[in-house]
Amino acid sequence: MSAHMVKRRASRRVVVGKVMIGGGAPVVVQSMTNTDTADVTATTQQVYELAQAGSEMVRITVNTAEAAAAVSKIRRRLDALGCDVPLIGDFHYNGHRLLNEFPDCAAALAKYRINPGNVGRSRKEDDPFTMMIETAIRHEKPVRIGVNWGSLDQNVVVRMMDENSRTAEPKDVAEITRAALIASALESAQRAEELGMPRERIVLSCKVSEVQDLIAVYRTLAAQCDYALHLGLTEAGMGSKGIVASTAALSVLLQEGIGDTIRISLTPEPGGSRTQEVIVGQEILQTMGLRAFAPMVIACPGCGRTTSTFFQELAQSIQAHLREQMPVWRAAYDGVENMTVAVMGCVVNGPGESKLANIGISLPGNGESPAAPVYIDGEKVATLRGDHIAQEFRQIVDDYVAQKYPRHSA
Repeated sequence: MSAHMVKRRASRRVVVGKVMIGGGAPVVVQSMTNTDTADVTATTQQVYELAQAGSEMVRITVNTAEAAAAVSKIRRRLDALGCDVPLIGDFHYNGHRLLNEFPDCAAALAKYRINPGNVGRSRKEDDPFTMMIETAIRHEKPVRIGVNWGSLDQNVVVRMMDENSRTAEPKDVAEITRAALIASALESAQRAEELGMPRERIVLSCKVSEVQDLIAVYRTLAAQCDYALHLGLTEAGMGSKGIVASTAALSVLLQEGIGDTIRISLTPEPGGSRTQEVIVGQEILQTMGLRAFAPMVIACPGCGRTTSTFFQELAQSIQAHLREQMPVWRAAYDGVENMTVAVMGCVVNGPGESKLANIGISLPGNGESPAAPVYIDGEKVATLRGDHIAQEFRQIVDDYVAQKYPRHSA
């Protein structure tokens, strides 16, 4: 953990299953499935994969009667697998009916996500928002009131636009829209409290798809309330664009102490793993020194001294190995997530970086002696040569973990 770790901005602590969010607790990484929730087998499998990757809460779509009926079955299967990750129900339009008609679903979920712009609100007894909040109160479940740029409550927008048009110096549309997002979230939270929802069971989010808008909205929201806040750039995009945009927005806010949970909304590559968004979220927090999830690999970018791709292949192999081993290591050893491993490609920075890491290897560059010194905690312990450097180095890493980190007490 970095000595420069940002102090969390004061927020209410919310309990979601066994997970604590807000109130100074570590920032939590969550994710969302993209399976049809009615497909119990596929959804259970994906939730399990996301949890194994390190997602501490997983959101699932609950949009039909079939999906609602499947939730308790998914929960039971996960429990049978020893996976206690909290499930969050994502509701739009008909959540009030589904929660009422499927009490097993309402009980199995650890939290409900409510979008005020899509749930709707009326003054009738069967007001959808009221029904959802009352169900959450009855089952003692927290809620995330999640306002979204793309589905903003138009009643709030129209009201604020009208108010703005009557001012001497009207603000631009973007500024009013940002203000409407915040107003919708805060007004909905106030209404939930009026209905009897404890403040300690409310999480807010105001998601937009532009970096500067997200920063502006959350700075204002954090200044106006002490609710726990969920951060995420909605519709972040694919590949490097989605990763860079999410990192740019969330890093600024997290550095300012804003945010208690995060999700990286990446569009997966065709056939790609959903777990990438979990890894990106973890790496944002870990590279900022806010949390540690898995050993970090330090690797040089390569240059004219390193025309061989061997060091790149070794770095990739080691990083994959560490990720694969983490579920086992996390269950067995204390502190292994803080380990650093350096895989360097030549003599320029190789020995120095290797000495600074817990374990490091400095591969030979062009024209260098065909030998790879290995360093452990700053001391040279071996020199590897030949065709089996990768396998031998992985074994050194495994042995180091077993010897360095204490086992969990039984």
